[in-house]
Amino acid sequence: MKAIKYKSIFTILILSCFATYSQGTLEEYKKAVNIETLFKDKVFNTPSEFNWLPNSTFWYVNNSKTGKAYFLVNPEKKEQTPLFDHAKLAKILSEKTNEKIEENDLSLSNLKLDTEKKVLSFSYENTNYNYNLNDEKLAVLNTSKKKNNRGKKYWGSFSDDSKNPPVKSPDSLWMAFIKNYNLYIKDIKTSEETQLSYDGTKGNYYASYIKWSPDSKKIMAYKVKPGEDHKIYFVESSPKDQLQPKLQSRDYRKPGDEVPFKSPQLFIVETKTHINIPTTEFNSQFDLYNIDWRDDSSAFTFEYNQRGHQAYKIIEVDAKTGKVDVLINEISKTFIDYSSKKYRHDVKGTDEIIWTSERDGWNHIYLFNKDGSLKKQVTKGHWVVRKVIYVDDENKQIYFTASGLDKDQDPYFIHYCKVGFNGKNFKRFTTENGNHKVTFSKDYKYYVDQYSRVNMPAVTLLKTAEGAKTIIELQKGDASELVKQGWNAPEPFVAKGRDGKTDIWGIIVRPTSFDPNKSYPIIEYIYAGPHDSFVPKDFHSYYWSMTSLAELGFVVVQIDGMGTSNRSKAFHDVCWQNLKDGGFPDRKLWMKAAAKKYPYMNIDKVGIHGTSAGGQNAGAALVFNSDFYDVAVSSCGCHDNRMDKIWWNEQFMGYPVGPHYATCSNIENAAQLEGNLMLILGEVDDNVDPASTMQFADALIKANKDFELVTIPGMGHSSGGDYGERKRKDFFVKHLMNVTPPSWSEIYK
Repeated sequence: MKAIKYKSIFTILILSCFATYSQGTLEEYKKAVNIETLFKDKVFNTPSEFNWLPNSTFWYVNNSKTGKAYFLVNPEKKEQTPLFDHAKLAKILSEKTNEKIEENDLSLSNLKLDTEKKVLSFSYENTNYNYNLNDEKLAVLNTSKKKNNRGKKYWGSFSDDSKNPPVKSPDSLWMAFIKNYNLYIKDIKTSEETQLSYDGTKGNYYASYIKWSPDSKKIMAYKVKPGEDHKIYFVESSPKDQLQPKLQSRDYRKPGDEVPFKSPQLFIVETKTHINIPTTEFNSQFDLYNIDWRDDSSAFTFEYNQRGHQAYKIIEVDAKTGKVDVLINEISKTFIDYSSKKYRHDVKGTDEIIWTSERDGWNHIYLFNKDGSLKKQVTKGHWVVRKVIYVDDENKQIYFTASGLDKDQDPYFIHYCKVGFNGKNFKRFTTENGNHKVTFSKDYKYYVDQYSRVNMPAVTLLKTAEGAKTIIELQKGDASELVKQGWNAPEPFVAKGRDGKTDIWGIIVRPTSFDPNKSYPIIEYIYAGPHDSFVPKDFHSYYWSMTSLAELGFVVVQIDGMGTSNRSKAFHDVCWQNLKDGGFPDRKLWMKAAAKKYPYMNIDKVGIHGTSAGGQNAGAALVFNSDFYDVAVSSCGCHDNRMDKIWWNEQFMGYPVGPHYATCSNIENAAQLEGNLMLILGEVDDNVDPASTMQFADALIKANKDFELVTIPGMGHSSGGDYGERKRKDFFVKHLMNVTPPSWSEIYK
C-alpha cells in the first residue's frame, strides 16, 4: 500500500468526504464536456500565418473581435493597411452568391496575391474567385473539389524499390532501368539495350532507385537483399460496408527483425565496367540514406545508419576506383538521435559540410571539410541547437533555432539566431521571454516574430533582421473574454530532479471553479517518448489532455522528466535501454514539490493517463511506481518494446534485443502492478500492435490482478475517442474521488 506522506489518516478521511460532496458532480461533468466550446474563439488578435511576397511585403489574417480582418504590411513604409475593402468585397460576394454576407463574416481560404496584377485569388464555400483590387471586379473561376484521401498509403508499408520508372541520363542520350533483377541501359536514339550487371537475383536484386552522375558517364545503382516479411493482424469486428468482420494485416517490422541490406554499385557507361563497392564500412546497416553525386561527378556520397544507432557515417565512393572513404563518423556510447537532431548541408562551391552533433554533450553545429577533417565547432555552450532552418552559402551564415540560451527563461523556449561559418558574429533575432515562431521575408531582410507562453497570449511583431529591431507591433493577443469565462491560466512550475541539481519543467492546470480551500486529487498527463519534449510552451485556451479533466475537480499536470529530448545529452541518455524509467523519479519529486507549495494538491491521490508511448508510461506507473501512483488509464500502449515498431524502439532500446527489453516490459512485470488500471484499446490500431495491450491483459489475469479493459470497435490508434474520454473521466472520478459518476444520459441532457 502507498505510504501516507503529508497528512494524518483522520485529515485525509475528512478531505475525502469533502471532495465526495463537492467534486465530480453532474454540474461539473456538464462543464467539463462543454469546456472546449465555452473557451473556443475567446482569444483575439493572434494571427497564425504570414504570407511573404517577392517584394518583401506580406499579408496575414487577424482574428479580431469583429471577425476576420485581412491586412497587407509594407516593412519599408512601416505600415499595415487592409488587404482590400472588406465591406465592398462582402457586398460583391453577396451578389455573386445570392446570400447575405457581412464584412465580418468573410471567411476566405486558399488566398494568393499577385502584387503586379493586383489580383487576389481565393476560395469561398468551395468556389474559386479572382478579385481585381484595381477595378474591384470579382470573377468566378470554378467550383473546387474536396481532396479525396482514399487510397492513402499506410505509413509503415515496406518500400518497394523495384518498380520505379526508367531514369534518363542528364544528357538525354541514355535510359537506365531494371530488368530481370539487373541493371540495363538503353540508347534512346537506337533503342539498343545493354546489360550492365549480371549478379542480380530475386533474393538480391538491383533496386530501380538509379542515380546518374551529372556528366552522364557513370551510374550508381544498389543491390537489395530484402528484409524479413513481418505483419501484424487484427479483426475489424464491425465494418461499415458489410455484416461479417474483416481480417486486416499491415507490414510491421519489430525489434530484432532482419532489415533490408543495400549494397551500392558503380558502373562506368563507356566501358560497361561494373565496380563492386566493398561494404566493410557499412555492413551492419539499419539503412542507407541520401545517396547522391558530387557536382563534378568525381564521387558519390551516402549516409550510413548503423544497426543499433550508435554510429552514423557520411561515406564517399570514388567514381574512378570505387574506393570508400568515411568523411564523418559520428559515434555514441548510447544512441545517436538521427531522427530529430541530425542535419547535413554540403556547402555549394566549397569542400565544406555543415553538420550537427551532440559530441560535446549538447546539440551543436560543426563545420567539416569534405575530406572528413573538422574545421570548426560553429556553436558551443550549455544550450542546444534545435533546428537549422537555412544556410546562406554565399554569405557563409547559418540560421537556426536554439533553446536554453537564457538562464532566466524556460530552457525549452525556442529562439531564432544566426552565426557565421567561422563561429563568429553570433546574433539573436529573438530575446523576449516566450516561445517564438519566426517567418522570414524571402530575402531574409525582415521577419515576423510571434511569441507566447502558456500564461500569456501571443504578441506579434515585425522586425528588421539588421539589429533585430521592432518596426511594428502587428497584434497583441487579447484573452479578456476568455478570462470572463472563468479560465485559469496554466502555471509553469519548476522543481529539482533526481540529481538535486537539474531543473525539471512542467505545468499545472486548475479548474475554473478552483478553490484553494478544497483538496484536489492530482492527475498527470504523460508522454515520455524520448524523441521529443512535450510540455506545452505556447498559449492555448484549451489543452485536450488536461483542461476537461481538471473541470471535474482535479489538478492536472504535465512534466518533462529526464529521458526526454531537447536538453543535454546526459539528460536524454537516461532513457537508453531503460524506457521503464520514464522520468518517474523526477516526476515524483516535481509533484511533491508542487504539493508542498500548494497543499490543496492531494499528493496521496495521484492518477496518470497517456496514449501510445504515454500508454506504456501510464501502465509503468502502476507496475514500477505504485508507491506513488494510485490510478492509471493507459490507451493503445506499447507495453513491451519487443512488440512495437522497429525504428522507434531500437532507436532507444538498442540492438540486439537483449534482457533489458524484458526488464522494461509491463507485461513481463505485470505481477508487480498495484492500484486501479484501465486499458483502452482500438481494435484496428496499426501504429502500436493491439496484441501488446491484449498480452498485458493476459499477464494481469494470470497474476490475478483486477483491471478494466475497454476495446473500441473500428477504432485505430487513439486515446479512445469520445467513448474512451467518457470511460477515462468516470474511472478517475470513481477511484480518485470515491464518487459514483452521474449517468451520461443525464450529462448530455
